[in-house]
Amino acid sequence: MIDKTTLWIVIIGLGVGSFLLRFAFTGFVGDRQMPAWLLRHLRYTAVAVLPALVAPQVLWPSATGGEPDPARLAAAAAALAVGLITKNVLGAMVAGGVTLYGMLYLLG
Repeated sequence: MIDKTTLWIVIIGLGVGSFLLRFAFTGFVGDRQMPAWLLRHLRYTAVAVLPALVAPQVLWPSATGGEPDPARLAAAAAALAVGLITKNVLGAMVAGGVTLYGMLYLLG
């Protein structure tokens, strides 16, 4: 178990770091026009976050000891297909979830 003092130092450090990262955009450059190239790249940040969170759970799921399994791969493929075809994030998430639970039920 971690020492309480160390834990609080880490929590406070992460809080200060998180605040400074946010303040960098709102406080330091909030009243200035951002360059077009930066705005163009920032547009893709939200699109990259969800796949970055999901990919490790598809490729190395802890439920299977880190081995990929057909149910999770099929769910990822279904979510990708629905997302590409319909351009609907919620539809892709629902399709992936339904496919995952359906495949887990069918495969045991």
